[in-house]
Amino acid sequence: MKRGFEIVSTKQEQGLQLPQRQTAQAAGYDFAAAEDFTLPSIWKGNFLKVLWKLHEQQKLTATDFQDADACLKPYLVPTGIKAYMQEGEFLLLANRSSGPLKRRLILPNGIGIVDADYYNNEGNEGEIFFQLVNYGLRDYHIKKGERIGQGIFMPYLLADGEQTPLAQRTGGFGSTQK
Repeated sequence: MKRGFEIVSTKQEQGLQLPQRQTAQAAGYDFAAAEDFTLPSIWKGNFLKVLWKLHEQQKLTATDFQDADACLKPYLVPTGIKAYMQEGEFLLLANRSSGPLKRRLILPNGIGIVDADYYNNEGNEGEIFFQLVNYGLRDYHIKKGERIGQGIFMPYLLADGEQTPLAQRTGGFGSTQK
């Protein structure tokens, strides 16, 4: 087994499809949502109120900023998919070109990185989630099976003289262990 995809055990019976490339020369494997999911617009609620106060040059409190920041948080959209790969490889997660253009959905960090040791981790079995933000004016309703992002297997290089880290991954999403 060199590299590929599997459905996580908890979603085996949900009729999910493994990611696939859409054309012979496509680099990216399209990932789909494992369930219906609503991504709220960032332009709702407290974020817009804070922008209005800024426009009106009103004084903002720490609570105003905290409430506005809460509206800007990304949401984790589940795929039900995990990826296995060789040492020296990672899976790069990226926007589909239609995401920002047609749906106003973006990965807030630009890309995502799925390390080889994320596969079958104790925290979530290595399920891949796409971190998304909806900058459109309306909430966006993702349907189960709708393509939400793409993954590209990539090699990486190591620095000369690096001391190999001894830590082993013990958790799931965003949980580098030290």
